[in-house]
Amino acid sequence: MSAPALQARGLRKVYRSGFWMRPYVGLEGLDLEVPPGEVFGFIGPNGAGKTTTIKIFVGLHRATAGDALLFGVPASDPESRRQVGFLPERPYFYEHLSARELLRFYGELFEVPAHRLGRRIDELLERVELTRFADVPLRSYSKGMLQRAGLCQALLHEPRLVILDEPMSGLDPLGRALVRDAILAERDRGCTVFFSSHVLHDVETLSDRIAVLVRGKLRGVGTLDQLLGARTRHVELRAAAPAGGAPPPGLHRWLAREAGGQAVFHLPPDEADAALRALVGAGWTVLGFVPVRASLESLLIDEVEADRPVDPKRLGVLA
Repeated sequence: MSAPALQARGLRKVYRSGFWMRPYVGLEGLDLEVPPGEVFGFIGPNGAGKTTTIKIFVGLHRATAGDALLFGVPASDPESRRQVGFLPERPYFYEHLSARELLRFYGELFEVPAHRLGRRIDELLERVELTRFADVPLRSYSKGMLQRAGLCQALLHEPRLVILDEPMSGLDPLGRALVRDAILAERDRGCTVFFSSHVLHDVETLSDRIAVLVRGKLRGVGTLDQLLGARTRHVELRAAAPAGGAPPPGLHRWLAREAGGQAVFHLPPDEADAALRALVGAGWTVLGFVPVRASLESLLIDEVEADRPVDPKRLGVLA
């Protein structure tokens, strides 16, 4: 059985800052396993520990405790990163170089054979639609164009694992579509893609599995269906009012919008049946009754709220 492409075992990172060097826990006992060939989404609010985790795996930070492994090799061993492509959240390149020169420079570092390098550069630049800017200095590039050039750098040597930190950052809709296509193409060739993103729609669309990180702790991992399960966020009830009719008492608080004699109510699941009966009893015509499943966004918000410290004043305790 092949080793996981990426594995964390009890991974912990403690930072110390300020004059007194007070400790701050950035990552707390992370256990995670990503098999080869999977697109894995890594989400959480700012400061959750996503970039810390990524930096440990690519050798930019040392873990305080625990193990980080790439294909079974400790991430502290430079050899573990030979088959890894990496795009940081804020890539920085020598701005006097063109994209073609940049990629040739990295190709030589990656030891891509010379007879293959030129063809590979052309292929990647075409994939992200930078061919006509290939010989323009990077100082003239927009943030989104630099992001796309950075993606080419990460994919240049055809790695077995690609780690992307906020790859959609600064991209317009076209750029996002190009990056999404590139990620799916990498999966199709058997590459593992591990990426963090705040663009949750892209995470939902691309990921085989997703991990949710809040305040340095793993709060859930699985497929989208496994994470959301049968969670119903609310029931959307759409109905037409009788002539001169108003919503029955108690339903005004669930009214989402009203226009042209029709109203839309967003109801808690346990209130839906009673509301339906009340509307029908008041002569309303029901036009639609649809359970709305929780989204990845609502799941993340719920996890963040659940982890938020309780304000003592709200409990009636003196602060």
